[in-house]
Amino acid sequence: MALPVVSVPMKKKKKPSLVLTLSAAGLLIGVGSAAYWFLIQGQRFSRDLPVGANIIPQDAVFAVSLTTDAKQWQKLYEFGTKETQAELNKNLLQLRDRFLTSNGYNFEKDIQPWVGEEVTLAILAPETSKPALKPVATDKDTADSQQSMIMVLPVKNPEMAKSIWAQPKALKQGKWIDRTYQGFTIKQADGQAGENLSATLIDRRFLVITDNLKNTERAIDAYKSKTSLATTGGFAENMAKISSYQPFAQFYVNVPTAAKIATASPNRHLPAQVLAQLQNNQGLAGTITLEPKGISLKGVSWLNPNSQRLLAVENTAGKMQNRLPGETLMMLSGGNLQRLWSDYVLTSQGNPFSPVTPEQLKSSVKSLTNLDLDRDLLSWMKGEFSLSVIPSSPKDDSPKNFRAGLVFMVQASDRKLAEASIQKLDDAMKNQYQFQIQSQTVAGQPIINWVAPFGTLTATHGWLDDNVAFFILGAPVMDKIYPKPNNTLASTLGFQQTVPTELNPNNGQFFLDVERTTKNFPLPSLFSNQRTLLAATRSIGVTAAVSDSRSNRYDIFFALKKAGNSDEGRGR
Repeated sequence: MALPVVSVPMKKKKKPSLVLTLSAAGLLIGVGSAAYWFLIQGQRFSRDLPVGANIIPQDAVFAVSLTTDAKQWQKLYEFGTKETQAELNKNLLQLRDRFLTSNGYNFEKDIQPWVGEEVTLAILAPETSKPALKPVATDKDTADSQQSMIMVLPVKNPEMAKSIWAQPKALKQGKWIDRTYQGFTIKQADGQAGENLSATLIDRRFLVITDNLKNTERAIDAYKSKTSLATTGGFAENMAKISSYQPFAQFYVNVPTAAKIATASPNRHLPAQVLAQLQNNQGLAGTITLEPKGISLKGVSWLNPNSQRLLAVENTAGKMQNRLPGETLMMLSGGNLQRLWSDYVLTSQGNPFSPVTPEQLKSSVKSLTNLDLDRDLLSWMKGEFSLSVIPSSPKDDSPKNFRAGLVFMVQASDRKLAEASIQKLDDAMKNQYQFQIQSQTVAGQPIINWVAPFGTLTATHGWLDDNVAFFILGAPVMDKIYPKPNNTLASTLGFQQTVPTELNPNNGQFFLDVERTTKNFPLPSLFSNQRTLLAATRSIGVTAAVSDSRSNRYDIFFALKKAGNSDEGRGR
């Protein structure tokens, strides 16, 4: 825009100083830069959040955003096996049929031409505004109330989306009726058996579909009153920590709401003290991206902003993988075993779903060794630790011998106290179980062997240097950790390509060579379809760190096998 020309009397004026001119220019540049920064930050901030985060109610139990990019889905189908592809297809088909196919819609034809880069699905919590007196809920009622869903589809072509929404396809049963709620038109499937599909178009930008009219109204309320996920305490700032360019998926779990639902379930009650502890936690979220060799997940968990509990910002792990041999099958490390145990006690005490209750473990240690877990053992275990599985050499691989050694290492914070406790442990094994306690020297390093009454070497312990104690159970793999191996786990290509390195410093890592482990050792069954998923996986790596006094970060990588380019079984 041209500036107006103003005529002034011809009068000699003093030129403004160079300093003043530069200062004015600097001020304009500064103001412009600040405005630009705020604009860009606002855009980046909104990009960090899953689409529809400003519509989904705060008490949503779970939310997941999935990309609509066909190329990314094609890339996903390149991983895994036929079995994993079939499992993925089954879940996607169920989801697609629930909202689209059963109502006469085809995603590629009716949705993809106008939808944005991602869509979001959320499971909503049951409404809390229930009558005081109500019949006892059955398992089916509970399941139905917990599975109420909402889908948010961003609109990139408003005219096309409006056309689809304004003239929906005829229902197999019943008809569409229009309602108005808070100024928004809602289309509701009336008289349809089963789910009562309901939809609304919010500001021409988002098409919201739910399986219940009340949930559509709840979404509108959340949007208008700004009581959505986007305004949940800690949600926006923690999602920003795990943002990624064009992710395949993002997810969020509302921990306290999920805990309340678990407590309300007639078959899965949580004790009151456990529920109170879980209220300290607010959320767990993750961003999933597809890499050339597998799937990467950036995760974050955070405490409730009103919680009195604070996390100790202590990231001191990262050395144990340099003490282990390259053939190590599994390694779990952490920065401070005593603190880890304290945190575990805090969150699992009284919880019937904990794998091992603190009371049970303390009691077992006391009855087996006559040692106090806290006073005699954990009191000096304040340094970095690791638990690993190391295979034995082929010459030792006979039916009578263990095929691998379980190796525990810990950096002692007080060696004198540690030596006194270990001596008590030796005495207990000797006096209570008649084990032979044999001293030996390996490469100049003194060690102690526990030999069972029938002559089988059961365990070995000693010191690797001034303050790192080790215990070996099972196969005798002392020669693999001392002297320090030339080819360490940290130097292997498998470890380097699997375990994420972005979180540095960190508070612990995990590595599992899935291929080699499953070929040689049976793994306990921890979840359904475990065998199918592990068959598609080469290795798993995890790195964790305390982000700040209220949040933890986790980076996870699944190195996967390639399934080839076959289109067989693809449900698109």
